[in-house]
Amino acid sequence: MTNKLLMALIIIAATAAIIETETAISRGYDLQFRLFEICVGVAFVIEYLARLWIVPESPQYAEKSWPRVRYAVSFAAVVDLLAIIPIVAAFGGGGSVVLRFLRLLRIIRLAKLGRMSRAWNDIVTAIHSRRHELLLTFGLATILMLISSTLLYWAEGDLQPDKFGSIPRSFWWAVVTLTTVGYGDVYPITALGKFLSGLVAVAGIGLIAMPTGILASAFSDVVQARKRAKAP
Repeated sequence: MTNKLLMALIIIAATAAIIETETAISRGYDLQFRLFEICVGVAFVIEYLARLWIVPESPQYAEKSWPRVRYAVSFAAVVDLLAIIPIVAAFGGGGSVVLRFLRLLRIIRLAKLGRMSRAWNDIVTAIHSRRHELLLTFGLATILMLISSTLLYWAEGDLQPDKFGSIPRSFWWAVVTLTTVGYGDVYPITALGKFLSGLVAVAGIGLIAMPTGILASAFSDVVQARKRAKAP
């Protein structure tokens, strides 16, 4: 029950943070948004302190020295702490960059849902189990982007120095092409450049498919393992 209430509070708080950025809706309700943020912040402070207090009772930390300190530096505890920080913005006025950043931190509260979601935990487990394959995929992607940038610098650098005049400049084109985004703000104009661009675009399709297949297989394995563990 407590987890469900916290999940609802997180979703409502994130929704309020999004709505508050639209002045056409939030104009004239500054006080209400501020009071709501204070209430949400207090609730998360109480939750954080309660979790910190009962940490020594957890099997994960019971046998370890300085259990509360160990928990405080864990990923979950850091996310909880970041979820509390935006309460500072509720006591500040004006529209400074710092206060605006603190308000935007409220969106990070959505990460707290991971602790209460079995599906999220399955995804984290799947990613961790295939971390080496994923790192290899990202390494191949980086190498392919560098090669693509070099080829287009060679083919288009003289004709479009502002876009392909160096390998770093060509890197932007390689990123949007290999990820199949294709903004169209940078593109080759020579026959050779178009030919190389086509090869890179086709390679990008395979590049996107690799991590997708790895994660799908890993997630399926995690779900099947959980079902086997529940079976009598």
